[in-house]
Amino acid sequence: MDAADRTREPGRRARRGRRRAPVVLVVPAVVGGLLVVLPLAGLVQRAPWSDLWALLGTEAVREALRLSLLTSTVATVVSVALGVPLAWVLARVAFPGRRVARALVTLPMVLPPVVGGAALLLALGRRGLVGQYLDQWFGIVLPFSTAGVVVAETFVAMPFLVVTVEAAFRAADRRYEDAAATLGARPWTVFRRVTLPAVRPALVAGAVLCWARALGEFGATITFAGNLQGRTQT
Repeated sequence: MDAADRTREPGRRARRGRRRAPVVLVVPAVVGGLLVVLPLAGLVQRAPWSDLWALLGTEAVREALRLSLLTSTVATVVSVALGVPLAWVLARVAFPGRRVARALVTLPMVLPPVVGGAALLLALGRRGLVGQYLDQWFGIVLPFSTAGVVVAETFVAMPFLVVTVEAAFRAADRRYEDAAATLGARPWTVFRRVTLPAVRPALVAGAVLCWARALGEFGATITFAGNLQGRTQT
């Protein structure tokens, strides 16, 4: 490359950087952005800003916010502890009925919230499929308790983490895991030192989605745990 070509190269790069985006992508992107922004703008416009701080200062609202943040955080921790191994099994272990299991795991994502709460009552209520034994053998009653809120939020939010992390497990390059195993690393060490770092971005994204979904959950929570101030009101 001569001096003239080297002189023209920065200009070419600048023109490539200023290349126009395809209209076929820009128009749907703008419409999609407006579809998200306009309802939020309407909400901001109609919000009772003059009374907002007084409303947030009431004891009931402060308690509900505190409980919402606490239960959604605990639900996220539980979802990570249970969802990451579940995602790994669905992605890496071939077993009969894996597709059915994957469909069942994602089912809470499409269930109406009230139906999800009713399902939890039928399973974990005092006379539920499992709840009756929890009550008889251990004295554990989940409905209308703070623990019930965590269970309901975990039920509806964990699938978001599982779907995200499972896709990352399936896409991860397994050659690094095989190399670590060949060098003598134990399976848990391979998972902790090789596999998890490879899927860390997906894990973080899934945890954020899980926390946001748990924080915004209402239907399943009020159906399963009620709306008791200081205990289950979120």
